[in-house]
Amino acid sequence: MSNTVLSMSMSVDGFIAGPHDGPGNGLGDGGHRLHEWCIGPTDTTRHGAADRLTGADRQVMDELLATGAVLVGRRTFELSGGWGGDHHDGVPIVVVSRQEPDAALRWPAVTYLGDVTSAVRAAKDAAAGKDVLVHGALTARLALAAGVLDELQIHLVPVLLGRGRRLFDAMPPDRHELELVHALDGAGVQHLRYRVRPAGRPLHGSDDEEDR
Repeated sequence: MSNTVLSMSMSVDGFIAGPHDGPGNGLGDGGHRLHEWCIGPTDTTRHGAADRLTGADRQVMDELLATGAVLVGRRTFELSGGWGGDHHDGVPIVVVSRQEPDAALRWPAVTYLGDVTSAVRAAKDAAAGKDVLVHGALTARLALAAGVLDELQIHLVPVLLGRGRRLFDAMPPDRHELELVHALDGAGVQHLRYRVRPAGRPLHGSDDEEDR
């Protein structure tokens, strides 16, 4: 069964980018530190990272690159240059946006949809049974609020950025229970994968637990 899986590198104080993130500085000032585990201290792309990584980091990257579609918010998509229309292996990319795409960001594998629920449905259909990789803080929050985000994979980096852009800013008031699926120690990063528990479902390990 296809699941939507948010993948996000994050500092211990909750930041996913440094301050002043924007065009030409997508990770913000100092934000590159959060991605050193996968792209190294000086690289600016992840290409070839899977060949360089070892252990838990390699396992996590292999899982990310095995996903069958990508769901992403427009801002994240634009800051990344749309990955040139190919995030990995030519998989379909669904962008959550109510605006028409710029001509420079139109590629055959990219679809724009105006609401997150329809976008998730389209991404899961396109993934053909594989998981859907989710990018973008706002898109993640919208998907959580709509009940269509299945898992969160947080790559927790032992640094305090102090300022920048947080993953869980402006969250809706609803409470979300998470179930830890696994915790893996990488090289200077801890990979934490959580399942979002639907309302009314007991946490794993309770007397009437329900395995997925």
